[in-house]
Order: sequence, then C-alpha cells, then structure tokens
Amino acid sequence: MNVSEQKTKLHIQMSVNGERYDVDVEPRQLLSDVLRHQVGLTGTHVGCEHGVCGACTVLVDGMPQRSCLIFAVQAEGMEITTIEGVTPALGLSSLQEAFQKHHALQCGFCTPGFVLSAEALLRDKPNPDESQIREALSGNICRCTGYQAIVDAVLEAASKGGE
Repeated sequence: MNVSEQKTKLHIQMSVNGERYDVDVEPRQLLSDVLRHQVGLTGTHVGCEHGVCGACTVLVDGMPQRSCLIFAVQAEGMEITTIEGVTPALGLSSLQEAFQKHHALQCGFCTPGFVLSAEALLRDKPNPDESQIREALSGNICRCTGYQAIVDAVLEAASKGGE
C-alpha cells in the first residue's frame, strides 16, 4: 500500500453519556457514524445527512447539535449525550412518558432528536410556553405525526417539573 492509499487515523477521547471513550477516527468521519458504529449507540439516527431533519441530534456539552454535521475529531474532550444517556435504566424519563401519553411519535425515527432538543430546552427554560417549545423544536422534522402532540408532551413534562 502506498502513502496515498493509507488512511490517516487520529486518536480522540470523548465522554459519551458519562463514560470515557478512546477511539481512532478518520479525519472526515462524522460523529454520528462514530456513535453508531464504534461506540455502539444506535439511538442516534441518521436521516438526511445534511443537518436538516434533526434525527441525529445529540447534546454536545449540553447543547443540541446535529451529529451528522460534526466531525468526530471535533468532539475531542467533549461531553456527548445521546438518547441512551437520558433514558433511565428502567422505564422512561418523565419527558419520554409524556411523549408516550400524548402519542407524540409514530415510527419513532425522529423521536430521539426531539427528546434531546426538548431536554435541553427544559433544562434551560423549565416553564416554556408553546411558542418557545416550537422554536426549540423547529430544527427537528417529523414525517409521521402532527407536531401538536409533541408540543403537548413537552408542555406536560414542563408542568411536572422533571418529576
């Protein structure tokens, strides 16, 4: 193999859901692919691969980010939270229970992105109004449900104050 055929890999460390990972990644490898294929967390869904749909949303240092738009090398030293990281070992979070109660999902493909975006919103604004919820979720697209059920679920979770 000549030098031009060799793939350069870089070693990075990142924390995912509170656990440290040391991984070797190619410079142009996406965070979404590393999370799914190297870390084994398949709750991060890849939809459009252009950052439009929001299905790949994760929290990077607490902020919602499209993991399909971030190179894995950019995550060096960062704290990444995926849907697996906000889901209790047994059962569902209060936000996830509200999604279930309000039928705020159908196929479920977009749900992890919506939940993580809503988690960040509720952390920063514990009592958002409907317009603030719609704004926070505006980067997530669902092709199965109407958005009102999702908004209602977030409103209910907010009213319970994270119980």
